[in-house]
Amino acid sequence: MNQKRKETGKRSPGLLQKTRTLLMENQEEKSRKQDGTESGLYCHRCANTDPAYFGKDHGLYYCRKCLDFGRLPAGVPVTPARLSQRVWKGSPVLEFELTPLQKKASRQALEVLQSGRDALIFAAAGAGKTEITLESICWALSLGKKVGFAISRRQVVVEIAGRLKKNFPELSVIAVCEGFTEITDADLIVCTTHQLYRYAGCFDLLILDELDAFPYAGNEVLENIAAASCRGNRLMLSATPDEKSLQQVKEGRMEIIELFSRPHGKPLCVPQIVYGPALILFVRSLLVLFRLVRQENRQVLYYVPRKRDGAKVRAILSLFFPTGWISSSSSNKDEIMDAFRSGKTRVLVCTTLLERGITVPSVQVMVYLADHSVFTMASLIQIFGRVGRSMKDPHGLGICYCRKKSREVQRCVDQLNWMNESAAGA
Repeated sequence: MNQKRKETGKRSPGLLQKTRTLLMENQEEKSRKQDGTESGLYCHRCANTDPAYFGKDHGLYYCRKCLDFGRLPAGVPVTPARLSQRVWKGSPVLEFELTPLQKKASRQALEVLQSGRDALIFAAAGAGKTEITLESICWALSLGKKVGFAISRRQVVVEIAGRLKKNFPELSVIAVCEGFTEITDADLIVCTTHQLYRYAGCFDLLILDELDAFPYAGNEVLENIAAASCRGNRLMLSATPDEKSLQQVKEGRMEIIELFSRPHGKPLCVPQIVYGPALILFVRSLLVLFRLVRQENRQVLYYVPRKRDGAKVRAILSLFFPTGWISSSSSNKDEIMDAFRSGKTRVLVCTTLLERGITVPSVQVMVYLADHSVFTMASLIQIFGRVGRSMKDPHGLGICYCRKKSREVQRCVDQLNWMNESAAGA
């Protein structure tokens, strides 16, 4: 009797193969119906349709293009996360009242979203892009909509979440990024663009900051994951919008709002350009540092193109000033930034990791070997956007140290001059 039971419980190889074949055919047919692609393979997370980026396991296809976010079978929709919904009708707490130009931009953005369209806020670094979004956030929350705020870089996520907590003390605000993934739901969710994979079809309003920044810009997987997370409209923010976004504006698929004036009304920092051999440039930068740090008691962000440059520069500068060093490889980024913000370190040597989203009052900026290919027009505009952001100290110094003439450096200078001219004529 026991032997008979064991035998009846076995699956024949033929039946197992037939089952796998049937599942595979159903999977491909489902993909074909939903997407209409010739191959019939479609990823609902990253929108991949390239057969070369699909793997096959036990007869079933899965997407390899977004495998870093977990295996997802082809044609299978991503299950939306279950998030809380809350109707909140209130106003943000502001440290300073918005300027007339900021209020105008804020109202324009809200009107575009209310019409059911996406908006792009093209604003100078330090013009108050985050503050301009607050009215739209309040409108969305008053209707019980879910709001997400996505940014490419972890450091900026933490900073923006901190600022929004002050703007909305009555709401729960969380940062979802490396080191902060235990809690993934709140009234306001601020996350890296990588973490948007958690929120498929969740956001009625997705605010996407610095859409031209690495690693989001040009990354089809992240762009499609972001698109899949938004079931409503998007509010895009950038001081240096990419060609793709500007093309969408030209095609009428997105409305652009421009703001190049900072709240204090002073011009943006346009960097000086100093030419010479690398060693001479370093010595000249050291002399300027002595004046800024020792005589004027200033803090300085000292940008270098490569990690190996940063380690050497930090070793030398540490002989004269309290100096920090940060790059993508730094394991204690938060501690390094806290030391700089508190003034314990006077000079912070850094890579383009800190080109965006970092606000330190009265900071001065130097870019060593600014003619290196890592420094693009967009990154340089962001870097010098760190200068002169303070209402109490709206002026500052920015210097590009170049071994040779650089098209990107000159484009940065030209663009900043154009922004200043546009702001003056507004």
